[in-house]
Amino acid sequence: MTQAGHFYFLRNSLEEWALAIAAGVAATFVMLAVRGFVLRRLAARASPTSKLLDDFAGAMLQRTYLVFILTFAFYIGSTFLDLTAKQEKFVTRIGIAALLVQAAIWADTGLRAWRDQYRAGPHADGERRASSSVLCFISRLVLWAIVTLMVLDNFGINITTLVASLGIGGVAVALATQNILGDLFASLSIMLDKPFEVGDFIIVGDVLGSVEHIGLKTTRLRGLGGEQVVFSNGELLKSRIHNHKRMQTRRVAFILRVTYGTSEERLCRIPHLIREVITSKPNVDFERAHFMMWGEWSLNFEVVYHYRSSDYFMHMDAQQDIFLEIYRRFQQEGIAFAHPMSIVRLADPELAGALHGGRNGAPPPGASVH
Repeated sequence: MTQAGHFYFLRNSLEEWALAIAAGVAATFVMLAVRGFVLRRLAARASPTSKLLDDFAGAMLQRTYLVFILTFAFYIGSTFLDLTAKQEKFVTRIGIAALLVQAAIWADTGLRAWRDQYRAGPHADGERRASSSVLCFISRLVLWAIVTLMVLDNFGINITTLVASLGIGGVAVALATQNILGDLFASLSIMLDKPFEVGDFIIVGDVLGSVEHIGLKTTRLRGLGGEQVVFSNGELLKSRIHNHKRMQTRRVAFILRVTYGTSEERLCRIPHLIREVITSKPNVDFERAHFMMWGEWSLNFEVVYHYRSSDYFMHMDAQQDIFLEIYRRFQQEGIAFAHPMSIVRLADPELAGALHGGRNGAPPPGASVH
């Protein structure tokens, strides 16, 4: 169509079309140049100690496809044209849809890069690799489901009924599989929070053992007796877990019982003697030794020290050395260890004499001795 000596196509002159095409081409070259520049900078910074964020950014930018760049350039060029409301709405929807899909591809690439990086880590085992794969799959599924709904809504499709149907179906599935889903998410929580790892020695309630397997539904411990103890992940996280592998030091407290009748001088000597014994041992920090209480049949001293290692066998060796040294020192000092006993005083002297053997060493007739 011509008007006043000018040629028009879709309500725009040749000059306007030329300006729109030039803007689109320029936008394409600018976006390609920016992508190439950033990728080169990231590659130049690449090193064995480079940040994971740089690796993720590089992997995501490499998945910026030319078709989406051209779509963005087409949208930028369309802003220089005089379009009808319907045409402008259509172009805008195309641009938004392309942006959503490209953003979803970036996020999907980042999730997979995280999964691969985690699975290649030095501390990743088979169970955690499986858990990371499941977590990545669920995240990608949710991502693409949300982006698909957003794209459909962008094109004017009513997704209310679809969302309601998915919601009802999801609630039904969640109710039917709530125990399994609870254990699955508990497994993911264990993987991310890492309260324990395979090989750690833990205590859960009255169960002691080493973690042997962390699965999607259960965690298995090898008990001290050699038996295998299986916990569901959901119940395990609800329990109080003692992780002994992460222990830095061990606090040891024990009671020494000495006999009544021990002299005051020896009682005062006992805390100093115990301090000398414990401080002479390597990797041991003495805390205190006190005359704690009057027992029913002994005088009780409480002793506390710290062993600077989490190794159980080394701790037991040190404790054995301390006990043997205290025993030797008590023998040298003439301090007697107490043992349970009770004294019974009888009011009848004849019966008391009978219990001690009487004149002939035998109880009188009718008397009984227990």
